Amino acid sequence: MLGMNDSSTHGRTPGSTAGPRTAGRRTVLRTLALAGVLAGTTFSAPPPTAVAASEAPETYTLTIRHLDRAGHATGGYRTHVTGISGPGAREEAAPYDESGTVTVRLPKGRYLLDSTLYGPDPATGTDWVVQPRLDLNGDRTVTVDARTTAPVDVRPPESGARRLNGIGFVEVTHEGTTRSANILTAREGLRVAHLGPASEPGSVKEWFDTYWSGARADYALGYTFTSDRALTGLVRHPAADKLATMRIRGAAPEGAGGTGSVSVQPGAGPTIGLAQSLRLPATATVLVTPERGLWDVTFTGPAAPGTPPNRYEANGIAVHAGATTTHTFDNAVFGPALDTRPGARPAGVRDGDRIALDIPLLADGDGHVPSAPRFRTATTTLHRDGVLIGTRRGEPGRAEFTTTPGAASYRLTASATRGDGTASGGRVTASWTFTSAAAARPAALPLSTIRFAPDLALDGTAPAGTPLRVPVTVQGAATGTGVRSLTVSMSADDGTTWTRVPVRDGRAEFRTPASGRSVSLRAELTDTRGNTLTQTQRNAFRIR
Repeated sequence: MLGMNDSSTHGRTPGSTAGPRTAGRRTVLRTLALAGVLAGTTFSAPPPTAVAASEAPETYTLTIRHLDRAGHATGGYRTHVTGISGPGAREEAAPYDESGTVTVRLPKGRYLLDSTLYGPDPATGTDWVVQPRLDLNGDRTVTVDARTTAPVDVRPPESGARRLNGIGFVEVTHEGTTRSANILTAREGLRVAHLGPASEPGSVKEWFDTYWSGARADYALGYTFTSDRALTGLVRHPAADKLATMRIRGAAPEGAGGTGSVSVQPGAGPTIGLAQSLRLPATATVLVTPERGLWDVTFTGPAAPGTPPNRYEANGIAVHAGATTTHTFDNAVFGPALDTRPGARPAGVRDGDRIALDIPLLADGDGHVPSAPRFRTATTTLHRDGVLIGTRRGEPGRAEFTTTPGAASYRLTASATRGDGTASGGRVTASWTFTSAAAARPAALPLSTIRFAPDLALDGTAPAGTPLRVPVTVQGAATGTGVRSLTVSMSADDGTTWTRVPVRDGRAEFRTPASGRSVSLRAELTDTRGNTLTQTQRNAFRIR
């Protein structure tokens, strides 16, 4: 179990806006949580040094008494006092005296106090007392009493599930400044309590997340609260039909398995997440609480010699009670993918005489973009009115070129060969034609891509000699301008010969070839403005 005060949001002057830096906080929390679980010890992050004011403000004495569950004075505590507003807004203190009574002098202001009390035996549990509103306008005495706490009793529907870890996190906002405190626990037995007067309505936000491992599934149970007080106890025993199921599938071609990992965590607010290893190919099943909001999934593939592990992320996943979502990582068909979220950065941009391309060429079959794509070769070329402007080699789908201002016809071609050593890797080529001229402002290039999404096994294969209907999705410029024509072809001989196949209701239809062969796919698209795409994925997937 770990107790710590987060300092990433501190250091704002009174009246300023201080939002939590979630990404940084998550990194700190994950690191500390892992350390606590491995070592089985208790940690507390030291508060940052208080910033000295140019003129010494008026100070008052704050006396804090600590009582255990028997009502006796105890030296088993860690207490933090964090300034929120007023002259003491930038003050932090972690006073301690083994007698259980400690004093500290602080400037006038609004403070957040949180105290973790623990006994000599960790099995007896921990008490966390939070006072979100401590107005210091004179000498004061505060009593932190473990007898006021109530249990945090959150359990999954599987009785034999083992608790892995958990986090409680509170944020308090006053006069535009936010401060926070948290506790991370590796054991059951946490009790919590509010202390002191109520804060302003809606000024106190609190998260409680617990993570469990069971025989049938793993569980991520998270709850959020917005109020004028911290929680005193929490009881949640959700039934299975009140949870959402996430199936997370990690793929691996035959003979190229290994151990990967999957992490599931809420998309909003600080947390430590649920992480587990997977012997690939494999499927992890995680039941989550819909009331925690959107969820994020991170999949990390096996490390290859001399290269970093490949990481994929799927963020902002909406879930619903009783429903199942499936997320497959690192499986065919690998190919170009565009960020289709509103306001996303364009894959290609012309800025004056500069043309830049940044498109993931080797996204997996679900469109997840790898952090470190494995490739043997990658080339991007640009032609202007049929004349080669330049060739770039390096990371797949990333290149910059300098051209000339006038209007001209361009052909931009990007290709990459996957470097995982399997036939399913294949070669991806996308070639776009369009007309472009320099403009007063940067402008998106009219690029489109095609996504092929066949239903494949986790080794990236489809059965031989069976009818296959492959979903075909258009991304990019053509979704706005409209599609004038779209044809799809397939090859069963590594692209030596091609056969055009019908596309009905957004699906390409063909019969798979004999076992041991592979299927290559080609799409040719023209939008209503005359921009074209020719996209070829050789050895897109294998036949078993």
